[in-house]
Amino acid sequence: PAMTLDSARLRDPLVVTRIRDSAHAPDWAQRLEELGFIPGEPVMLMAAGPFGGDPLVVRVGASTFALRRAEAACIEVDRPPCE
Repeated sequence: PAMTLDSARLRDPLVVTRIRDSAHAPDWAQRLEELGFIPGEPVMLMAAGPFGGDPLVVRVGASTFALRRAEAACIEVDRPPCE
């Protein structure tokens, strides 16, 4: 199974590989893409709410956003390729 941003370790450099649709919120995928969560973009989980809860503080490219854990679960990620 693919790793999603909601399960990433803090400050682990990652790359967006895909945005999945959410069955209960079909507009999330488009909204996330509009924010910059597109395949190939660097992304990092910066912080999480108390006890690993909401919100998640996420950096994508040069921007930082607060996302709900359910939104971050729509973002598939992987380790960046070795340079």
